[in-house]
Order: sequence, then C-alpha cells, then structure tokens
Amino acid sequence: MSIAGAEAERAQLPIVVIGAGPVGLAAAAHLVERGESFLVVEAGQTIAAAVREWSHVRLFSPWSIVTDAAAVRLLEVEGWTAPDAAALPFGGELVSDYLEPLAALPAIAAALRLNTEVLAVTRDGADKTRSRRRDRSPFVLRVRGADGAIAELAARAVIDASGTWRTPNPVGAGGLPPLGSEAEGVSALLETAMPDVLGRDRERFAGRSVAVVGSGHSATNTLLALATLAREEPETRLHWVIRGASAARNYGSDADELPARGAIGSRLRRLVESGAITVHERFGITALEERDGALRIHGGRAGGPVSLDVDRLVAATGFRPDLGVLRELRIELDDIVEAPRALAPLIDPNLHSCGSVPAHGEAELRHPEADVYIVGMKSYGRAPTFLLATGYEQVRSVVASLAGDDEAARRVQLVLPETGVCNTGDAGDAGGDACCADPAPVRVELSLARP
Repeated sequence: MSIAGAEAERAQLPIVVIGAGPVGLAAAAHLVERGESFLVVEAGQTIAAAVREWSHVRLFSPWSIVTDAAAVRLLEVEGWTAPDAAALPFGGELVSDYLEPLAALPAIAAALRLNTEVLAVTRDGADKTRSRRRDRSPFVLRVRGADGAIAELAARAVIDASGTWRTPNPVGAGGLPPLGSEAEGVSALLETAMPDVLGRDRERFAGRSVAVVGSGHSATNTLLALATLAREEPETRLHWVIRGASAARNYGSDADELPARGAIGSRLRRLVESGAITVHERFGITALEERDGALRIHGGRAGGPVSLDVDRLVAATGFRPDLGVLRELRIELDDIVEAPRALAPLIDPNLHSCGSVPAHGEAELRHPEADVYIVGMKSYGRAPTFLLATGYEQVRSVVASLAGDDEAARRVQLVLPETGVCNTGDAGDAGGDACCADPAPVRVELSLARP
C-alpha cells in the first residue's frame, strides 16, 4: 500500500478514549459534536465506576462547573433538564442525573465498550525505539474483555482519561508501602480513601480508634464524617497523621470562592482545637504491625522513633498515575510531578492551588508521540490541584486539535474559583489531594452540604 493509501486508511480509524468517567464522557460529547468516529473503552462494569465508589460524598463545586458544555448541549437537545446550577451534587447524583443520561445518548452509547481493560498501547509494528514512519502508523490498544479474552483495537488517536483512582499513593513516608503492610493481619485493618463512614462502612469504625493519614480533602472529608460518628458513638477516637509540620493549610480560607470548600476547613479547625481530633504532625510512617487485632503504626519524628496504636487506618494520601500501559509510546513527563512536561510547572502543588492553575489545553498536553494525550486527573500526575472544569477544557481543546481546528484548540479559556490558599504549603507533606475532583463532606453539619 502507498504512503498516501496508508494514511487515508489510518484516518478512517476511530479515536479511542480510555475511561468512561466525567472527563472521558466529556471527550465523547465533543467528538460527537465534531462528527468524529470514536470508541470509549471502560474497564469497569458501568460508566463512572470510580465516582460510584464515592457516591456518598457531596461535591464542593456546584452543578454549574461540574458539567461539560458540549455534554449539556447534547443532553438539552434530548429534553434533559439541568439541575439547579447553584446546588452541590453528591457523587451519586453526578452519575444518575448527568453522567448516565449522557452515556445513554445514542451516539455515545453505541461507542461504549464496558468491561474492557486496556493493558497496553503501542504503534502498529513499532515499539518505542522505532522511528521510521512512526507517525503514519495507527495505534494498537491491547485490551482484555469481561471473559478474559485478549483482543486488539486500532485507533488513529488515543485520549487517556482513565484517572488515578485505582492507584493511590502508599502511606509510607518515602513513597513506598510501609514495611509490614502486605501482611494479612495488617491489610485487613487498612482502609482506602473515602470510606462511607456514616453509611455502609459504619460498623468498621463505630466505637473504634481510627487514624486518618493524609493532608488533602479526602482526609478532611473522612475526618469530618468520623467526627459526626463520634458524636453518635462516643467511644470512637480520632487521630490525624500528617507528614508536614502543621495542619494549618487544611483549614482553608474565608476568601475561598467555593464556600463549601472553605467551610470544610473551618469545621476541621474547630474539631482539632476542641480536642475531638488528635493531630500527629511530622509523623512519617515507616512500618505497620498487627497486634492482637489492632494496628501499631511505626514512624519517625525529629530523628527519633514514634508509634501510634489504633484499630483502623484510613489511607487518604492522594493518587498517582498508572503509566505502565503507555510504556511503548514516546511520552514526555516531568520528573517530579509526572505530568506532561509543559503542564507540570503550571500545576506544581508547591506553587499553585486549584484556583491559581492557568488555562491550558492541547499545546500543554501534547507529547513527542503525535496524537496521544493524557487528560483529566491522570494528566496532573501526582499534583492534587485538579478540578473537573479543568479536564473539560482540556478535552475540548484536544478534540478540536484532532478534528483539525487548530484555532479552537489554541483558544483555551478557564476561570477557576480561587481557594484563598496560595499553595499546598510544606512540600514535605505533598502526599494528599488538596483539591482533587471536588468532593466535600457528606452528612456533616454544614449549611452548604471527595475524592
């Protein structure tokens, strides 16, 4: 086949979106509007599988900024009525009232491939080292279906919106799992981020001594829910373990332009000052040990050993990207943040809060490998400053570029609500999710009721 013929054949292939969460489905909406051929592959049994796991959490961002403009346009054509723009949805409502209707639109539903896990992405016939005619070769995605069968999909472009929910940061101070954490007795006492403390998971926490490790909103949300539980179950005792020198940056600011986000910090501060939550600062976890059905947390502070005995430990230390599936592609990432190299300085949590991240799009997300993009939370690498509105603008710009509309791709506009906090503070305590994907606490005492 001639070069021209091969390129024409490649142009007929679909754009494959990895992940059917909020950002992946937003990418699908923009692809529909652009008339592009596409597939959305999702490892879970349903769309928004990760969001469903924190469905009990109320977002601190209102409906007005957690929906994508193209998605809303498509939905309104079908008679969808938007929720109250100022209301703060639960994660479950984000799914039922927005994402499920979006995924059910015929043009998107026909392109959905659920129970399809992407194992690897490469170029057809070209590993990472091969340069000749590389950009003319289609992408190949090796996938595993629900029945375990392995297959391959061809694509002209790849948009990776798979997120980071499945790859949480370890609680160890050095970025590794603490010694002993894999032991059966220990692992049974560990909890992942955002447990439903006041609902389905209540029995595991009521009347227990619980430590929460982490310094972002997932930790804050969990602590607030646990404090509500402790008022109902007075034997419940709460410990907050952080690596940094002070918990002060978690207390938010009255200048936060999202009142619910500021309110959670204010309430956390009152609980700490009242003694309802015991804070263990400068506590770097090094090992975990099971003792008679309880957990001993070993660590270091000021050069000396320290320990804490609890019944359960909640790991709320943020997330990191799984980059293994992209290993055979020429991806250029920042050495520290693990975000696309041009994006990294714009989102570095040592310099930026959620609200100070500047507008960015295709230009900041591109890699030496043409036509492959990491978007959404995964594009932020280990930085915790992501908001859904950021991801929506990313995919609008990326899809415009893939459709050949370079002017629209360059025209990025994004105004994020300021936090009133200039950055995440102590860089030594970056193991959190200071902004994350917008969750705020569920069923706690806030006038304005995350992961």
